[in-house]
Amino acid sequence: MISTRNLTKTYPEVEAVKSVTLNVRSGEVYGFLGPNGAGKSTTMAMLLGLIKPTSGELSLFGTSLQDDYFAIKNAIGVVGENPYFFDEMTAWEFLSFHADIFMVEGKENRINELMETVGLRQYANIRPSEYSRGMRQKLSFVRALLHKPDLLMLDEPVSGLDPHGIRQIRGLIEEQKKSGTTIFISSHILSEIERTADRIAIMHKGKLLVEDNLDGLRYSVDQSVRVNVEVANVPEALSRILSKIPHIVDHNIDGQHIEIRLDASSDYRAELSSAITASGATIIGMETRKASLEETFMTFTDDNVIGLSKGEVQ
Repeated sequence: MISTRNLTKTYPEVEAVKSVTLNVRSGEVYGFLGPNGAGKSTTMAMLLGLIKPTSGELSLFGTSLQDDYFAIKNAIGVVGENPYFFDEMTAWEFLSFHADIFMVEGKENRINELMETVGLRQYANIRPSEYSRGMRQKLSFVRALLHKPDLLMLDEPVSGLDPHGIRQIRGLIEEQKKSGTTIFISSHILSEIERTADRIAIMHKGKLLVEDNLDGLRYSVDQSVRVNVEVANVPEALSRILSKIPHIVDHNIDGQHIEIRLDASSDYRAELSSAITASGATIIGMETRKASLEETFMTFTDDNVIGLSKGEVQ
């Protein structure tokens, strides 16, 4: 759906994007992450044809943007972090205007349906300038979905939304995914990316650090998983027995709570449970804890999310 090879954008004072190669598959939700100054916005602007790359190759739907970007524009929906509206139009007029541009059939029903979904239908005759920031973000999402695009490009799509609004937009994203839409999301709200993304790319200082699914990212930074076990009693032999299990990297017993770090190459929970039970302990609960996307992200970016050198751009 999206393919770049050695995509580069250089300004007089800085190389904002450095030889980035991305591959976004059809029908997937693709999370595009990076701290401020990583080059995400510059990359997205090139993907949308807003700025020209200095070098490298770029294609959407298998079509090079250098050939004919306007031929594929109708298949793309965009939600920007700071959407623009026409002050003289009501929300309905704004959506109707865009529906006409994209030649949306049955536009009234389509507008009503989407406005109802995000809780804006009763505010359709109000100008967006009178909306809250969260309401404007929802309206921008409705505009992006009007023509049922095959590709959604989302830049901070839940910016300014309260928890209820975030859930509404998350529901729309999930519906679009089920319908086969490819969704490219750039966001600083990592918990939302963790919930929805099939694969994730992380950029830092203009470079692509990694592109993988979440489990792959986790394994790249830590080849172990943590299992927390609660027991009713702790036999004297338990620590010695755990030490002899080859798949256990280390363990710590604190009262009735045991924290165990296991080799992540396979699922050893059944073997672990049997060993604990055989020692005479009674297991009350067992929970596997994997690194969160936030923890993984911080590891990849080396905790360096502030203090970027002068001249680096977002």
